Amino acid sequence: MALDPKKTALVLIEFQNDFTTHGGILHDAVKGVMESTNMLANAKATMDAAREKGVLICHCPITFSDDYRELAQEPYGILANVKAGGAFKASEWGGAICDTMQPAATDVTVAGKRGLCGFASTNLRFILNQNRIENVVLAGFLTNCCVESTMRTAYEAGFRVLTLTDCCAATSQEEQDAAVKYTFPMFSLPTTHTEFLAQLP
Repeated sequence: MALDPKKTALVLIEFQNDFTTHGGILHDAVKGVMESTNMLANAKATMDAAREKGVLICHCPITFSDDYRELAQEPYGILANVKAGGAFKASEWGGAICDTMQPAATDVTVAGKRGLCGFASTNLRFILNQNRIENVVLAGFLTNCCVESTMRTAYEAGFRVLTLTDCCAATSQEEQDAAVKYTFPMFSLPTTHTEFLAQLP
């Protein structure tokens, strides 16, 4: 099925140094899966080609203040791990979008992401609605966390959702494989980056 680039957005979730880059606080946790899928190079190629074809590129970083005042005094789950590790501080290198995935002048950077879903607490829905987007294409970190949360919300909101299986990474191959095999097909159309690009005229 052909996709209209003008009705399509590529949402790039948390391509930030703390995940993507050597020295990043969480890089070692995702490095193995990143390498197994070649996800960073694939995402870069997808971003550049999709932008050239007129797809709206949306960068969706997560950032916090230095003292994590946005979070509960005693957070639990994955946000507790983020706080304990000192990850994704807006003021530091780790919270910045990595050099490979730097936004272009025509891209949009989503504001306000503090939790897992790319829609919760952000202006992503506003951006998509204003640009008359019907197709949402997802890539990024973590496969079974923020990518999955965003996927579920986009699916229930009525968007046509494609998730790029070779442009995502989790903290283990087992989690990656389980999400791609069992969860992605429930809430999206699992697609490789080359299959997605082939659908753009």
